[in-house]
Amino acid sequence: MQDQVIGEGVSRTPSGELRVALPPVAEIGTLAEARTAIDGLDAALAVLLERRAAVAALVQRLKPVGGFAGRSPERERQIVEAMAEHAPVLGPERLARIMNAVIEAGLDAAASR
Repeated sequence: MQDQVIGEGVSRTPSGELRVALPPVAEIGTLAEARTAIDGLDAALAVLLERRAAVAALVQRLKPVGGFAGRSPERERQIVEAMAEHAPVLGPERLARIMNAVIEAGLDAAASR
């Protein structure tokens, strides 16, 4: 069985593993190549965000108080700090804004199920 192609440079193996090509930025030489790289990264992000929303919906069902009322600022801070270790150029402040939007969208999606 072959990998399922999700987008340029992005595929999922038959076992469900996501594979993402991460071309070195220094090797991207044209606008078209840069846009192709972004399209592949965006496809991978979409898959990851969908999975994150599904797991976050499960968390909401497991918590005694779910939804926006069940948000934990301490847990969100821990998430951002851990992410900042992997993305120091973005840093905690930018990542906090991004993750706030991700969390809110995930909660909204969970509420609409």
